[in-house]
Formats: sequence, structure tokens, C-alpha cells
Amino acid sequence: MAKITPMMEQYFNIKKNYKYCLLFFRLGDFYEMFFDDALIASKELEITLTGKNWGQEERAPMCGVPFHSADGYIARLVDKGYKVAICEQVEDPKLTKSIVKRDVVRVITPGTIIDNSVLDEKKNNYIASVYCDKNGYGLSICDVTTGEFQTTEFVSVNAVTRLKDELAKFSPSEIICNEGFKTTPEGIIIEKRFNIKLSVCDDWMYDYHSANKRLCRHFNVDRMDGLGLRDKVFSVCAAGSLMEYLYQTQKSDLSHIAHIKIYQSNQFMLLDISSRRNLELTETLREKGRKGSLLWVLDKTKTAMGARLLRKWVEQPLISNDQINKRLDGVEELKNELFIREEIKDILNSMYDFERIMSKVIYNTANCRDLVALKNSLENLPLLKNILEKCKSGYLQELFNELDTLENIFELIEKAINDENPPFTVREGGMIKEGFNNELDILLRAKHEGKQWIADLEAREKELTSIKNLKVRYNKVFGYYIEVTKSNISEVPERYLRKQTLANCERYITTELSDLAELILGSEGKMVDMEYDIFCEVRNSVAIEVDRIQKTAHICATIDALHSLAEVAQCQNYVKPEITTDGVIDIKDGRHPVVEKMLNDPFIQNDTYLDNDDNRLSIITGPNMAGKSTYMRQTALIVLMAQIGSFVPALSAKIGVVDRIFTRVGASDDLASGQSTFMIEMVEVANILNNATNNSLLILDEIGRGTSTFDGLSIAWAVLEYITDKKSVGAKTLFATHYHEITELEGKLSGVKNYCITVKEQGEDIIFLRKIVRGGADHSYGVQVGRLAGLPNKVIKRANEILKQLNAADITKKAKRLAKEAEVNSSLTTMQMDVFTINDTQLADEINKIDVMSLTPIQALQVLFDLQKKTKGM
Repeated sequence: MAKITPMMEQYFNIKKNYKYCLLFFRLGDFYEMFFDDALIASKELEITLTGKNWGQEERAPMCGVPFHSADGYIARLVDKGYKVAICEQVEDPKLTKSIVKRDVVRVITPGTIIDNSVLDEKKNNYIASVYCDKNGYGLSICDVTTGEFQTTEFVSVNAVTRLKDELAKFSPSEIICNEGFKTTPEGIIIEKRFNIKLSVCDDWMYDYHSANKRLCRHFNVDRMDGLGLRDKVFSVCAAGSLMEYLYQTQKSDLSHIAHIKIYQSNQFMLLDISSRRNLELTETLREKGRKGSLLWVLDKTKTAMGARLLRKWVEQPLISNDQINKRLDGVEELKNELFIREEIKDILNSMYDFERIMSKVIYNTANCRDLVALKNSLENLPLLKNILEKCKSGYLQELFNELDTLENIFELIEKAINDENPPFTVREGGMIKEGFNNELDILLRAKHEGKQWIADLEAREKELTSIKNLKVRYNKVFGYYIEVTKSNISEVPERYLRKQTLANCERYITTELSDLAELILGSEGKMVDMEYDIFCEVRNSVAIEVDRIQKTAHICATIDALHSLAEVAQCQNYVKPEITTDGVIDIKDGRHPVVEKMLNDPFIQNDTYLDNDDNRLSIITGPNMAGKSTYMRQTALIVLMAQIGSFVPALSAKIGVVDRIFTRVGASDDLASGQSTFMIEMVEVANILNNATNNSLLILDEIGRGTSTFDGLSIAWAVLEYITDKKSVGAKTLFATHYHEITELEGKLSGVKNYCITVKEQGEDIIFLRKIVRGGADHSYGVQVGRLAGLPNKVIKRANEILKQLNAADITKKAKRLAKEAEVNSSLTTMQMDVFTINDTQLADEINKIDVMSLTPIQALQVLFDLQKKTKGM
């Protein structure tokens, strides 16, 4: 077998350590891929597949991309779920006689990409680590672009649900886990639910002692106590494994990850996956777009940092009255102080995303333009501090006291870095200002004077030779040379040495030009190298201050988020909610924040009143399209907005803090898990009943509609009874239904009240007035809604005929009469009737035997249904 080439031998030695990555192997001005990597990359990137001689009979499959445009290609591969290992030349080819040394300098994965041109600037790019064993789960989350790092654990009976809810909140781009998790049913469900492939890491990375050492080493502590992780085994395993993974892939000291936050998920309002989706907090249900979401309404931030923080606030509302009121007071002051708000807006508009710029500084990928952007962001910090000093609210005063103006960093960059047309790359010069370094200034003068020397030499030669069109030119191959056209060759003196002959001219050099060129070109080369070294020193000086800069970035983001909520409150005529702990939700003239913004017509306002006693559950009836779902979502969103510290769309609002918001609104078949609409509905209802507390808010829409009428009514009725029982749940609930029989529960169950959506009949048509009033609805107006939807007239006519027939034999009216006399939760008197023949006397006897007063409404319906079947044969 022929021997493979040295270069390919080097390739194989590197590739064996990165089997699960596509290896971008640097060769000159290209990144090349070989063998299977080339086959994959050429297909995914739609680039030409060629071959390369590697010492064997068959050529090695090969494809490549230019290094200067590689970021876009890498991003496309990462977006498809691939991991890309970047293998660079780590020594100067000019300084070695053998094959140049190469090594992997970074592995780019979906959760560790830092290219701003690829990332959504208004959204964090999280990577998650999940650790599990039979006793619980650990979860750790990191955004390498901002340095955010946090961890938690779940060991309760509903640990799996909590884990899935947290993953839904963070929506990570990449999840790593131990082998024990990937193969569990939960791991499989999470892969499908989040459309993400779980990456299994070596078990030793999740070993407690290994994880412990890694965290202690990175955060420079002796024991877990110093990080607040004592006895937090699951958190340590998840966080330590994630840190190890980041070290393995990023090949950096990760000094921008300076802190670890330990949190409990119940420190914030808990929102499950369905509730986040149904409330359309950050994206719409259908289009998955930002427009039409709550975040779209609230986000008037001026910086990417502020936008990301506001998104976090929306994703995890507060449950602490003090924290909520602190935000509300800050928003209130900014809303009321127009001039302060405008001054802050101007400063925020001048800020770049210096939170993410710092990650590039740490990775040594920040260029001259990044440092200029950082400097411009810091320039107005002293002015911002002066503005905050005028503020009186506790939160804004707190931010004033904590704001570090970073003047020393601003002054360093201001003195060192050229901000007039700074270059894109760090190897082309023009980065350092004159006057910052004496040695560089000498070389700079040589460069500038050298150009004049060349011009002077050209003028002298023209005069000496009388060749008026003589030119002194330069290219990278020959350096400086004298160019003379063919028509003037006879005038060329003997001291000119011919260098090159072209079709229309001759190129020459002279001893004087050679000496001058050596002086000028030597200074330019030294100058570029020196500029690079000085730039790296400045960049390293900035990197040392990463902790201070990150804290300032967070303060600026907080000010931006508060400012955004104040702007929205002013523009949309929102009011400050009163936050209480008495469990009362009292909203006057509430409006749906998203629908209101999207409508041209005035939004119909509605009141909501819920408490922990006589008004715990509102049954809402009315036809489809009348606005029941909008009203219920509106209430949930107003409560959520209040708990993130936002003003709310209402005339007034008193909000008793809730610990969770559950929504069961609509459904669609989950084809990935093989679950039907009704099964999904029942799973979600079960989750609500098992996890809601008497401090929760439930939004339940059309429970039981996915099955037969009797089954659906029975389930809805039983669910409602269970919720109203304080020992079982006792949560504040909005319960929309088409089962008008359920309205009989008002007066039967404690805390239940009936409400309906008003409708105006106009001939055969109806007009939705969209106003919530006390009482239950008598009609569903289904046929009229069908007419509004555009059903053919023939279908409408036939539907009306069938409806009249059904109404004539309607058993629900009879059931209601029985239900009015029934006792809720009474025991059923066992009855069995002959299912064959029955005469009038027998029927009368059977009816007389019925203990009507002992029947529940549901049981009465069933008895009536049995009697009806028996009379059909009479």
C-alpha cells in the first residue's frame, strides 16, 4: 500500500479526535473538507465536490470554501444541526521548512455560535445540559455570547414536568445530556417536542467529583459552598458537564462566564409549554412570527441587550410583590417624566450590543470596529448616570448607584484605536492612532514620507530623462518599478535595469529605487505587525475588565427594558396595576393588548372579577366567534403583564399575585407522538388538575368538546366540580363552555358565577356585541355563525330544518328541569331497567321508582336517555 502524504497524515491525526464534527481544515486561503465530511458539506452547501491526491490510487473526495467567507457556510451547517471543528494553521508557513503545524482552535455548535450576523440579536442563544438519574434531574443553561450561566434541579414528584417547562422557557438551540437521559421516554419526547437532537456526552463529564472540580477550577473557589451549590448534586452534575463541554469546544478560558446563578423554578410564575404557546407570549401560534405576540406589543427597546432582557421578563414573570412593585415604580417614573425618557432614549440609541461584543473580545475575534463600537457605547455613560441621579424611584436610584461609567476603558480605546474608517481585519493596518506608540509613529512617518519620496523620485526621473509619461508604480510581485512606454524606450538611460517587458511598455528598476523600496516596504511590514501586537494588547486590557463591562451592560439593558414598558404604557394608555396578596383579580374595562393594537376599530372593554371565595370560577357561555377565548386570554395577559412589572390595558386593575397561569385553549393532533386532539386535551387538563394551586389562574376553553356530547359534558362537569373544591384545587378560573347545562351549577357549587357574551339578533343574522354580562346564554347560534362563515345557503336551510327537529325532541331541557332539583355530588340510586319490552304500566312504575331528588344532573340525563330508548319500541 502506498504511503499517504504528510499533509493527509496530519489531517487523519486531527480528525480522529473530532469524529462527530465536520472538520474545516485550513489550507492557505481555503478551508478544505475531505472524505465523508466533503460528501456531506458539498451536498448541504451545494458546492463543487472535487478530489485530491493523498498518496493512494483513488483521489480523496474534497470540497472547500474561502476562509474570508467561511462564516456564512459554517452558519448554514450549524443551522442544519452539524458541529464544525475549525482547524487553523497555528504557525507561520514562512518560518517552517516542514509541513505547517495545525490544530483545532474552536468547535462551533448550534448552542455556541457567536457570529452576530447569524444570531437573532433580540433573543438569547442558549445551550442546555440535562443530567438525570432515578432520583431527579439537573438543568444548566448558558449563553456563550453574553456569559449568562445558571443552574437548577428538580427532585419533586412532578420533576419531569418542571424540566420540560423550563426547557420551553429557555428554548435552547442545543441540549447535551448523559446517556441515562437520552434513552428515557422523557428524552425522546423532548427531542420531538423541541425538534432538537440530544447530544450524549461521556459519563465522566457528569460524574459529581469531575463536575465539582471543573466548577471550582473555573470559578476559583475551594468548595461548592462558595458557589451556593452545597448538597445540590444534580445542579453540580449539570453545570460541571456543561462547563467541561464549553472548554472542549471553545478552546478559551471563558473568563466572560464569571458567575453562576442558582435558582429555583418556583421563584417565578410557572408557565407550562401549552400556556406559553396559547398565550402567544413571544411568537404567534400559526405563523410562529413575532408580530401578533405579547412581546411584539411590549418591545420598544432601543438596544439588543434590552430586547433580550425584556424577552426574559415576559418569559418568567415575577411572584414577589416587592420585586413587581419595584419595576412598576421605575416604569411609572419614566412614563411620567417625558424629558428624562427622551434623554434616556437618545443615549440608548447610541449604544451597540456591547454585551455580545465582549464575548468576541474574550474569544480574541473582536476587530477594530468592535472596539470602536464598544467605545461609542461607553461614551455617554457619564451622561446616563447624571440623568439617573435625578430619578426618585427606588429601582432607578439603585441602578444609578450601581452604574459603572467605565471611563478608563473608554479613554484607552479613544486614545489607541482609529475610529475613522477602521479596517475590517486586524492584519491590514490602519488600526492604531498616531501618538499612542512612539515606535509605531516612526514607522508611520516613514510610510507617509515614503510615498512623498516615491513621488519626488518620479519627478526627478521625468526631468532627467525628459520622458513625460514615465511612472513609478508598485505591485506585490515586483515591488516598486519604473514604467516607460514603448515609444520612449530610446530615451531610457543605461542606469535603468530592465525588469519586465510587456506589450505596450517596459518596466525598469534603478539602484536608488531599490534602496528606497527596501526602506519603505520594510517599514510597512514592520508597521502592520506592530499595529497587530498593539491592538492585541489593547484588546487584552479590555478583556481583563469583562466583569465590570458585563455588569454595566446588564444595567443598561434593564434601563432599556423599563424605558420600553414606559413608552408602551404612554402610547397605549395603560394604567399602573395595584399588586396585592389578597387573591383578588379586579379588572375594570380590560382590553386585549395584542388585538387592540392590531385592530383599527375601538376594542370592546370588559370587566373581570375573581377572588378566593364567592367568585372563584366564572362559567362563560356564548356562541363561537363572540369573543370568549379573546376575553379569557385578555385576562391572563393582563395578570401576566402586571407580574412582569408592566402597566396594563385597563381603566384600573387590582391584581392578586398568582403562582401559575394554566391555559387549555384549542388543540391540534400531535402527530409526532401519535396523540389525538382529545388525548392531548385530556393530558393537558390532567396536568392542570395535578399541579394547580389555590393561587393559580386557570383559563379553560371548551373542555370535553373532542368527544361525544354526554362524555364531554360529564368530563367538563366533573372537572369543574374538582376545581371548585378548595381541598383539591380551589384556583381562580375562567371556564368557557357550550354545555349550557353546566350553568345550573351556579348556586349549587360555592364560588361559581355565570357570565355570557351578549349577542343581538337581527332577523336570521346575529351581531356580536362582545360584552361580558352576568347570566348564562340560552343559544349557541351555531347556524348563524355558519352563515357568517360563508356556508352555502342550501346547507344553512337544511341545518335549520334539522335544528327544529332536534329542538322538538330536545332532552336537555328536560334534563335541566331535573338538574334544578338535583343535589350536587349526591349518591346515585342504583337502577336497572328492562332493555327489551315495556308497557305503559311498567314505564309508569319505573318512573315512579326514580328518586329524582337523589340524582345529579348528569345522572338525570342518563336516566332520561335510557327511558327515551325504551319508549321507542312502544
